[in-house]
Amino acid sequence: MKNQILTFFLLYYSLVFAQDISIKALPIVVDTTNIASFKGSDKLGNSYYLKNNVLTKIQGATTFEYKNIALGKLSRIDFENPLKIVVFYESFNTVVTLDNQLNESEKINFSENTMPIVASAVGMASQNQLWIYNSLTQQIGLFAILQNKFTPLTQSFRGNVKNYFSNFNYFYWLDDQNNWRSCDVFGKITNYGKVADFDSLDILNAQYVLYSKDNSLYLHDFKSKKTYVIENVKKTFNRFSFKDQILTIFTNQEITNYKIKIP
Repeated sequence: MKNQILTFFLLYYSLVFAQDISIKALPIVVDTTNIASFKGSDKLGNSYYLKNNVLTKIQGATTFEYKNIALGKLSRIDFENPLKIVVFYESFNTVVTLDNQLNESEKINFSENTMPIVASAVGMASQNQLWIYNSLTQQIGLFAILQNKFTPLTQSFRGNVKNYFSNFNYFYWLDDQNNWRSCDVFGKITNYGKVADFDSLDILNAQYVLYSKDNSLYLHDFKSKKTYVIENVKKTFNRFSFKDQILTIFTNQEITNYKIKIP
């Protein structure tokens, strides 16, 4: 009899824990304007759009624009610091920093640096520095803007930076084998493990990644080793982003913001 009871409970818990863990998303705002060009919002609530290689910032009722035809396609926009926005033109190996009205502050051509740099990842760091992944040496380091000096923080490593995210103190990246790591401003490397196969991915912080696979959206918690299915969102979408507990889903017809609670 004891063996039968034990077998029952083992089967019961196996069935319960085999089910997908889910998080329900609550839609709060739907926008049908400027869908294709929306790039995100900064910490002050200002919105950024990129269309025909023109960067637009909407600050309340005021609009600012920036364009630089000579540098070609704008590859990445970093508004971690709303007072010093970083725009990266990868094909010209150049970064431009902008003030809060999108006026040029500095223009940095890494090809002219005394230490050879071919930047393939750039982000804002602390103390007027930039995170740089130098694909020429396969090293991550900090570039001091005022001193025009690059300081490598890591040894050369194999693999490419396939996806990355940075804040003032950390540079997070995925290599082409889906290994997820971070580097802090002192050069300490932390390995978090492998990320599941995905179609697109957004690195949220040291604990969470949000990724899509086959038109489903998942949140993976590396601390608890749990993966959550995000329910109640659009089944077909072009891209997504997450910031301040707000999940944004982009389709061809609209932008929808959802409120979700991360466990």
